[in-house]
Amino acid sequence: MMGLDMVDMETVVDTAHLARSSADGRMGRAELLEGNMSTRAPSDLWSQPDGDAELLQDLGWYHGDLTRHAAEALLLSNGCDGSYLLRDRHEQPGQYSLSVRAKDSVKHFHVEYTGYSYKFGFNEYSSLKDFVKHFANQPLIGSETGTLMVLRHPYPRDVEEPAIYESVRVHTAMQTGRTESDLTPIAPSLGTKEGYLTKQGGLVKTWKTRWFTLHRNELKYFKDQMSPEPIRTLDLRECSAVQFDYSQERVNCFCLVFPFRTFYLCAKTGVEADEWIKILRWKLSQIRKQLNQGEGTIRSPSFVF
Repeated sequence: MMGLDMVDMETVVDTAHLARSSADGRMGRAELLEGNMSTRAPSDLWSQPDGDAELLQDLGWYHGDLTRHAAEALLLSNGCDGSYLLRDRHEQPGQYSLSVRAKDSVKHFHVEYTGYSYKFGFNEYSSLKDFVKHFANQPLIGSETGTLMVLRHPYPRDVEEPAIYESVRVHTAMQTGRTESDLTPIAPSLGTKEGYLTKQGGLVKTWKTRWFTLHRNELKYFKDQMSPEPIRTLDLRECSAVQFDYSQERVNCFCLVFPFRTFYLCAKTGVEADEWIKILRWKLSQIRKQLNQGEGTIRSPSFVF
């Protein structure tokens, strides 16, 4: 019995010793891995999918939760043809959008993150490093409208700013009778678009291809993309409707209804026509919303003398 107890005791001791050794081994490997991660060169981290989240924050042209509106304002006012930036997609968390400045508009493209790769267009990149390397070669990108753009200039997230402020010399308040409820923030929508469309003439019902640009509340069309001056500028505040049109003997057509005329336009593809209709309808909805806000402001009390 004594011999059996001694054997059992030795077995327990050996088992405990093996368990401690295994735990120490795992701890040692974890410490070693942590040490390697802390001393690993940044260039090595670029190829590790697990490090993409941190590396994305270090990417100088990644703008985080920058909105579509703010991206367009930045690129249109301070960028140039070929400027671009990467930002989060607000309507789909965990995904990204590439905003690119064309000549007179800003286009937005999906960048899909699958959890282990980045999909952009027809290409797929296994790491953030490969995705960024692709842009270093100034790739050519095309949209449904046929517009070709070279991605030349990544727009930086951090820009140096002067710490200079104007001094306040005059500050008076007029007794207008207005309250804080009358402070309605108003800014024109910056949704932009451009591309070739085929337009029916006004007097002579022939069809000609023109270059169209949509910016703020104006739809302009030019003889071609290189023409400096537009043939005509349409004020969308006067437009009452945008809709698909099936009255013409053409496909992918839509029309814009104005008091003085209905403009008939045709796109190359159904997808392109749908894009134009969606952005134009969105513009009209924004214009009506601003008009309603303006009417509310006009109805508020005026100056009190």
